[in-house]
Amino acid sequence: MERWRRPPDASYPVQIVFAVQDTLQRLLSAPSHSRRAEAARRQARRSLMLFAGAAVVVMVLMIMVDAATIQLMPPRGTPSLWPFRILTDFGKSSYVLWALAAAMLAALLVLPLLRKRARAVMAAFGDRVLFLFLAVAFPVLVGDVLKGLIGRGRPFVGGHADPFNFSPLTFTEKYASFPSGHAITSAALAFAVAAVWPRTRWWMVGYVIAILLSRLVLLAHHPSDVVGGALVGVLGAMVVQYWFAARHQVFIITADGTVRPRRGPSLGDLKKVARSGFAPYEAQSAKRD
Repeated sequence: MERWRRPPDASYPVQIVFAVQDTLQRLLSAPSHSRRAEAARRQARRSLMLFAGAAVVVMVLMIMVDAATIQLMPPRGTPSLWPFRILTDFGKSSYVLWALAAAMLAALLVLPLLRKRARAVMAAFGDRVLFLFLAVAFPVLVGDVLKGLIGRGRPFVGGHADPFNFSPLTFTEKYASFPSGHAITSAALAFAVAAVWPRTRWWMVGYVIAILLSRLVLLAHHPSDVVGGALVGVLGAMVVQYWFAARHQVFIITADGTVRPRRGPSLGDLKKVARSGFAPYEAQSAKRD
């Protein structure tokens, strides 16, 4: 939506359709950035190093830490754990994705009603929310497939603390422990938000740690599950980031292949849009931008 231009004299529904079509065309277009090869090589190196390091950590946790850690956690259903049950929902993929989808829809529906400058701000905001949505949705989908393929039992499934309780290709909730879906969602969201708004980086790190700890306390996962989930979330979000950058959307690629966020709308810009960006639809459609 970032470069969306309203078709002159079109009705409101037609403008909505046009905005969706324009966004999809740019999202699905062939990569065109001249530095995309440098970015791909840089991302491949980072991904390989991250994967190798996390794989070692997961194996160490699985062999030496998982069983001991889950035996230290309070029993399931402990009444005093209600704050953790509330906290953990902030990493639930369906809640996060529905919230992002609602933000995208809101941006889309108000777009034709805005004046030219406000419309540009809202279009840029809509592109960034679209990136956040896909950066979470893609690794969540990958994680759901991995859960069923790996089939790791959740803590105490089978009656005792066995970190090597596997039933591959089971595709059941009891055997969907690795990787943690909440860890995937929170890590992907944190990476994506920090990629667009770097100043939020440490806030998002705190958010991820809180979600990961809640999954352990609630005996939903082993430590290695949440580390593996965080890895899937970050790697998946990195793939989506490259997809956008290679198409000149939301990000720029520097000469050394580094992907950085484009200058986009600030909170102040969005407040201005909310206060004064709207104009009567009839008045806007009577004049051409």
